Amino acid sequence: MLGLMQDWPLTVDRIIDHARSWHGGIEVVSRSVEGPMVRTTYREIHGRAKQLSNALLSLGVLPGDRIATLAWNTGRHLEAWYGIMGIGAVCHTLNPRLHADQLCYIINHARDKVIFTDLTFLPILIEHRAKLDCVEHLVVMTDEAHMPADFPALCFETLLAQHSADCAWGGFDENTAAGLCYTSGTTGDPKGVLYSHRSNFLHTLGTMGADVLGISARDVVLPVVPMFLANAWGVAFSAPAAGAKLVMPGQHLDGASVHELIETEGVTFSAAVPTVWRMLLQHLRETGGQLSTLTRVVIGGSAVPEDMVRAFRDDYGVTVTHAWGMTETSPMGTQSSPNRAVAAMDAEEQLRYRLKQGRPPLMIDLKLVDDQEQVLPHDGQASGRLKVSGPFVVREYFREAERDILAADGFFDTGDVATIDDQGYIQITDRAKDVIKSGGEWISSIEIENLAAAHPKAAMTAVVAIPHPKWDERPLLLVQLKPDERADRSEFLQFLDGKIARWWMPDDVVFVDHIPLGATGKIDKKLIREQFKNHVVQPIAAGLSPEEPNAEEAPADAPGPFPPEAAGASPARASTLTMVALSGALMGAYLWRSFGPARR
Repeated sequence: MLGLMQDWPLTVDRIIDHARSWHGGIEVVSRSVEGPMVRTTYREIHGRAKQLSNALLSLGVLPGDRIATLAWNTGRHLEAWYGIMGIGAVCHTLNPRLHADQLCYIINHARDKVIFTDLTFLPILIEHRAKLDCVEHLVVMTDEAHMPADFPALCFETLLAQHSADCAWGGFDENTAAGLCYTSGTTGDPKGVLYSHRSNFLHTLGTMGADVLGISARDVVLPVVPMFLANAWGVAFSAPAAGAKLVMPGQHLDGASVHELIETEGVTFSAAVPTVWRMLLQHLRETGGQLSTLTRVVIGGSAVPEDMVRAFRDDYGVTVTHAWGMTETSPMGTQSSPNRAVAAMDAEEQLRYRLKQGRPPLMIDLKLVDDQEQVLPHDGQASGRLKVSGPFVVREYFREAERDILAADGFFDTGDVATIDDQGYIQITDRAKDVIKSGGEWISSIEIENLAAAHPKAAMTAVVAIPHPKWDERPLLLVQLKPDERADRSEFLQFLDGKIARWWMPDDVVFVDHIPLGATGKIDKKLIREQFKNHVVQPIAAGLSPEEPNAEEAPADAPGPFPPEAAGASPARASTLTMVALSGALMGAYLWRSFGPARR
């Protein structure tokens, strides 16, 4: 027997329909690529998105066609999203921080028919246009006054003006493809994750829960996380669904620009990767600025450092929740919101849980397995591969049907190594490809990084494995110092002493000008490992040694605590990483635009 309820397909056009009908006057504020602040409303975005749908239909776009966007977080980008998805086409968000060769590969692999681009990224499309044989139209997301001369492209505003807002949306199966996002390609070619309307709608409902993003109609939301990174963590759906005011930062994500938007627009909630928050905190310290309205931030993308959580909490009264997810999970997987037991703890006890990746919401199932696929207990000690299942978790990669990525029980292997404690909080201890296996035992590179990052002289840290003739692998710590700081190895080894097992202690500390970041803002350990695969540990000069009286006794067959030759002082900086830190001039240019000083 079937239930007797209405058949109401879960398609994302219903989200912006709801926003127009019930929150139509709520503002969407954008810092435009051209410079000025632009103010619109959900009602106006809804109408312009329908005009865009008609424009796409006039260009011959059919259901299932992939329509790409290469754009920052703005109201225009939001209009493109809903205009594309509303007619059953697929919105393919392109990550401009990828290398040009990867962008071309992704566009051609997806067979994108139309590309919507901000002015910022037009030069790269002009340079590589001949390689994009599938692309029929380029649409520049600007007005006629800012259109480039002598280049065959369509103007976004002119295109909209030529069409009415009378367009039928939806009417297709909720399992119809809605969005396409490619992984960053850190291991082989990027892989496409094809979201459905149903998966996006269910993900929206999941993130709106109080223990997840918890966005409400009372919030002013600043999604610093880009719309080209896994649906901006769902905020581009959940904020309109809730009726929250949206503040779109455009291309200026430096500390001063983010702070200005928070204060002038009364932002209460924001989401971003740690890099952005570190720049904001640095700006606040340098200027004496305050956060008068911000109450909550979600941090994801990589492990959140303890000093960052403390700074937000103690200096500015802002609550940090840590989130974990991936492109393959749409992306929300877990969030570190306190449950009843954790909420009853004092602030310092709670901090231990806030630094973990958190608990899964409804519609996400997790488990840990060992190398024999045996399920491991939730005791906070057993460490294994993290697997995930749910209605917004990937089933197969786009155009790779022959590749089976699910286990027999339907779970997807995330590639993360983790523990789960008795409160249900997961803690990612490493990526499977980044974990350091020394003498048959695992060492967490993430844990060492986070501890070393708390050193007052450290701007950023990274830990990778280097080969060892006896122990197979040993940890190498890279440190990027804050401006005008100097340090030697012994300072950091002494700082770590007592905080980690002595056999976890890095064999060497190398000071670098820059730690390279990948296209999603995470540390590019693949690049670092290649750069330091032949690293030779420098002879000891001074510092810790295994013979210190308070040294922890290590098992007789365990590596370390660390070789005596690893503990010496060395102020030299390994500037060779600078040449490759941003994977070429294009990557550097895009990261500068994204994370560099604001240009107004």
